[in-house]
Amino acid sequence: MNYYLGLDSGGTRTKAALFTAGGRELCSASVPGAVLSSRPGHAERDMEELWQSACEVIRRVVEKSGVRPEEVAALGICGHGKGLYLWGRDGRPARPGIVSADSRAYRYPELWRAEGRLELARRRTLQDMLPCHPAALLAWLRDNEPQSFAEIRWVFSCKDYLRFRFTGEAAAELTDASGSGLLDLRSRRYEPELLELFGLGEIRGALPPLADSGELCGRLSAGAARLCGLLPGTPVSGGMFDIDACALAAGLRGEGELCAVAGTWSINEYLSREPVTDGSAAMNSLYCIPGFYLIEESSPTSAGNAEWFLRRLMPEFAEGCAGSGSSPYDAMNAWVESVPPEEFVPVFLPFVLGSNAHPNALGSFLGLSAAHGREHLLRSLYEGVVFSHRTHIDRLLRGMAEPPAFLRLTGGAARSPVWSQMFADAMGLPVEAAAAGEPGALGAAMSAAVAAGEYPSLADAAGAMRPGSARYEPRPELAEIYAEKYALYRGALDCLEPLWDRMQRLVEKSRPAGGQ
Repeated sequence: MNYYLGLDSGGTRTKAALFTAGGRELCSASVPGAVLSSRPGHAERDMEELWQSACEVIRRVVEKSGVRPEEVAALGICGHGKGLYLWGRDGRPARPGIVSADSRAYRYPELWRAEGRLELARRRTLQDMLPCHPAALLAWLRDNEPQSFAEIRWVFSCKDYLRFRFTGEAAAELTDASGSGLLDLRSRRYEPELLELFGLGEIRGALPPLADSGELCGRLSAGAARLCGLLPGTPVSGGMFDIDACALAAGLRGEGELCAVAGTWSINEYLSREPVTDGSAAMNSLYCIPGFYLIEESSPTSAGNAEWFLRRLMPEFAEGCAGSGSSPYDAMNAWVESVPPEEFVPVFLPFVLGSNAHPNALGSFLGLSAAHGREHLLRSLYEGVVFSHRTHIDRLLRGMAEPPAFLRLTGGAARSPVWSQMFADAMGLPVEAAAAGEPGALGAAMSAAVAAGEYPSLADAAGAMRPGSARYEPRPELAEIYAEKYALYRGALDCLEPLWDRMQRLVEKSRPAGGQ
């Protein structure tokens, strides 16, 4: 029997899972990764540590599964988009990797927008630009770290870097490359005009050859195979951006299908045969199934807030659960469910990792009283995450030809019945919550199955390997309650708009360069 291995490298954790050709997950493992912040707005990963973590988590899965290495037919990788992972001319990482939560380059999109450059670029990129776009980060490095910039041999995304370490072959897979700010999405090629527009012409030769998601993009080297517990020569697919992997695992294969990925990032997306160019959507990117654009609205404002709440505000509880083998998230779900939807809870702005409201917006609980306990704060957090997703989805709906019949939900929130029901109630749409334990790894494994010849296309792989889902219907009696709460959430954003830049000035004053 053939098995397919999927590796999912996120901003804070590296996960792997092994699947049958029918999509059944045999086992999984994960390893945390440290995000380094040397100064405000900086978020980095040690690239060697990231590589070692990837090898470790694969080795754990292979050992745990009991599957023989020769039965692993192929490996696929997905990873967080945007950010920057640079390989140096000396055969080593040129500097630490930059993850997608990094905002150091925020002035560059602002400047380029004011100069009219972004409008010119958008004709080819079909998307807006965030501070974490590779184009913005490369410009920042050019101006602030010229030595690192001069030493660039390859410009990689997260998963393309890992694939390079596994195979020794450089490639830039198209779903990630389409979010670089350097690709013409219609021609599916790097555009020299964009490089010149952003003052990046000299790195043209450092952009790797382009590849499709299901394409065979090398084989495991002997050294990598030894570290992973796999056979040398194991095929490695192109893989994909993790939002594509989660969408594929959720079953998105046709036009107009809507999906929300509730993980560290709030990813909200639908498929279209044509890009949306009227400004109603911030991002068009190439989908992993050829012929489709992924129309996307996203921000780091989703279920990662619950992870922050648990690790930073209840560390003793998290440690106790780890020691007893119980799930802290089951307890958190029960606390949230104990507070009825109609009860007032504080308005939570889910911006502890970033924002979709303002570049300098910060998280907050607004409306606290002495009557509120952790269960009210957690319900507030769950609601705030849902409302952040709704903000994105409301924008997407304006560009859709027809309203969607339902919302496919994946990521951490999809594993919570109370959170999934909250999505249905607040969105006014039926929700299909994907049952995949590791949806990103599953999507990556689907690309591996195509590269190995198990399926002729990713659409076929998704049809055969997609897991089941639980369905949640919106409750009409709660529609008005959630509408009122959402209006309050939006009102809070409007009131706080004048304060964010003032707060940022204080943040920068209070944290000296080099502090943690």
